[in-house]
Amino acid sequence: MRLRRHAVSNIFSDFPDNRPDESFSGLLQGQGFRVERICSRGHASPPGFWYDQDHAEWVMVLKGTAGLQFEGEDEITLSPGDFVLIGAHERHRVNWTAPEETTVWLAIHETI
Repeated sequence: MRLRRHAVSNIFSDFPDNRPDESFSGLLQGQGFRVERICSRGHASPPGFWYDQDHAEWVMVLKGTAGLQFEGEDEITLSPGDFVLIGAHERHRVNWTAPEETTVWLAIHETI
């Protein structure tokens, strides 16, 4: 999914079906940021794996549910409308996403 000037797009269209991996779609990029849509369906971070990004990321669940965990903390459940700011080098993982529906995330990444 790519935004085109003056073209109407819908964040809930064109979901990938039955993919073994999450789907990442770039929506917009500007000076210092990148926006993407992430589609998950029963996906999770690999066992023992922790994201450790060099940049901050803001994520919101638009549809579905997910379990997010920061290293050393209890899991938090994200439902539609919930968002969180993940600072640079805050180790985190996705423990689960809803298996019966597509979980749609909106992510804004800081770019350096």
